[in-house]
Amino acid sequence: MLTDLPRGRFVAVLGALFGLLVIVSAIEPFDRSAWLLENALVVAAVGFLAATYRRMPLSRISYGLIFIFLCLHETGAHWTYSEVPYDEWARSLFGVSISEQFDLERNHFDRVVHFLYGFLIAYPIREIFVRVAQVRGFWGYFLPLDLTMSTSMIFELFEWVAAEFFGGDLGIAYLGSQGDVWDAHKDMLLASVGALLAMLITTWINFRSKRDFAADFAESLRVNSGPLGEEALARMKAGGT
Repeated sequence: MLTDLPRGRFVAVLGALFGLLVIVSAIEPFDRSAWLLENALVVAAVGFLAATYRRMPLSRISYGLIFIFLCLHETGAHWTYSEVPYDEWARSLFGVSISEQFDLERNHFDRVVHFLYGFLIAYPIREIFVRVAQVRGFWGYFLPLDLTMSTSMIFELFEWVAAEFFGGDLGIAYLGSQGDVWDAHKDMLLASVGALLAMLITTWINFRSKRDFAADFAESLRVNSGPLGEEALARMKAGGT
């Protein structure tokens, strides 16, 4: 199985598969300019993973989750998120229309990917927090949720700035709001729900498998120092800690 491969070979296989997908995605995309703009974030993400691989390689689970998300994003980049023809795929495979079955008035591929961003990326973020910041207990679940929500908000701001900067059809295609004035809010909510679900599943798994789960959780909420702010400044002025 793929998951039985050594980490280096596992990552190489995922990298090769994703590289092939990018090549296929680059062939006659729905909007070339939108494809290039969407892939700017892919280049940044892959560059970060490559730069940190030797110093801090992630688990195969984390790399697998990131790979799935990037594949979904690349699909959205090829078609633009608002034009992904999942209805045509559903008709071809199952003979039914998803939009007709659920009475959908818009293309919801972007909604699904925003939810899966939270669901798939929260765990790799947790791994970084646990290994680098050595967070424990409650904070090992809350901080990944918090950062996933924050990055979702940052991406919505990035979309807004890009849409304002480029304007025209490219700005509309990249924003992908499809006329919904609450589009950004719904996207952030779905990413947050996805991340919350991922952390709840992780919490349940650790609760069932770690004997010291409850003690570790309680210890993480214990107050370890006095007030900061002006009291900390007074201690510093007095030469204390």
